Formats: sequence, structure tokens, C-alpha cells
Amino acid sequence: MAQLYFYYSSMNAGKSTTLLQSAYNYRERGMKTKIYTAALDDRFGLGKVTSRLGISSDAELFTPDTDLYQQIDDLPQINSTQKKIDCLLIDEAQFLTKVQVKQLTNIVDKLNIPVLTYGIRTDFQGEPFVGSQYLLAWADKLIELKTVCHCGHKANFVVRFDKHGNAVKQGAQVDVGGNEKYESMCRVHFSSLVWN
Repeated sequence: MAQLYFYYSSMNAGKSTTLLQSAYNYRERGMKTKIYTAALDDRFGLGKVTSRLGISSDAELFTPDTDLYQQIDDLPQINSTQKKIDCLLIDEAQFLTKVQVKQLTNIVDKLNIPVLTYGIRTDFQGEPFVGSQYLLAWADKLIELKTVCHCGHKANFVVRFDKHGNAVKQGAQVDVGGNEKYESMCRVHFSSLVWN
């Protein structure tokens, strides 16, 4: 029985590395996978999932208008006993819409294809992303990937900094960037910069 998985964390916990390893494991066993990533994150090239370790893979792009269920259902099937794909992997899952998360549940339940999603749980203000909110509510399996704050405690928040190194407390929820703009922190350090 297929299941919907949500691997979540703050930034720099190895989500993309874990996704790429999972895809490799399926392909190594002769199975077919399909990888998607958010179209708005083009830091490493459009249609690429890239790990900070330097490994990468091509990926299909999703936007808020992408019908993921229809795209997977429309894939050609080799024969009646074999699935269209053996696993669907989604990077940057926090950018999914509520409708798209529902589509993923249908891919699992109607097409019997496992779906592995990877994303950040909350934004720079500590608010949940829509995709993460519904994955946390509807996924069959929740797996936390951990990273550490500069103090050594578990980092479960992300602080956004401006070009002068000041913590940003307001603004658009999405502002794509990496280590030059964001830092993962524990709740104590996050709250001292953002909530206070």
C-alpha cells in the first residue's frame, strides 16, 4: 500500500540530499521515479534539485497551477501489471497549494504510487507554509530531518536577514535564498530576533 511521506525541517538539514538518495535507491533497483521542484526556486538552475553536497538531478517544475495528479495519471504505462512510475518525489514541498497536496493524496490512494515530499515547515516569521500545513495534516508518515542552531540545540526555525545582517520581521513569505539570507536557529534564538 502506497503512502504519502513528508520529510520536514528547517534549512540546511539535508532535505535535497535525502531526496536525491531516495531517488537513487529506487533507480538502482531498476524502478522509475519522477522528481518535481518548485519553479520559483532557480538558484541552482531551472528544473534542478541540488544538494549543498554538490549532487543534483533534473526535475520537472511545478507552479501553483500544475495539476500533479493529472500529469502523473497521463504518464504512459508500459503494461497492465507495471506502475507508470514507482515513486514520486517533491522538493520544496512547502510551495505546494492545498489543492496540490490533495492531488498527492489521490496519487497515493488512487494510483497506488508512493509520494515522498521534502520541505520547510515554517517561514521566517514562524508561520506555516500552506503546503507544509496540509502535508503535516494529511501525510501518512511525518519524518523530521534535524539540523543545529549555532548554540548546538536543535534548529527548527529559520531567520531571514537583510543585506545589513538585521533580522527581517515582516515582508513577503517567499524570498528565495540560501545561506546569504537565511539561518536556521533554535526557538530561543529565533524568538529573541523575530518575536521580541
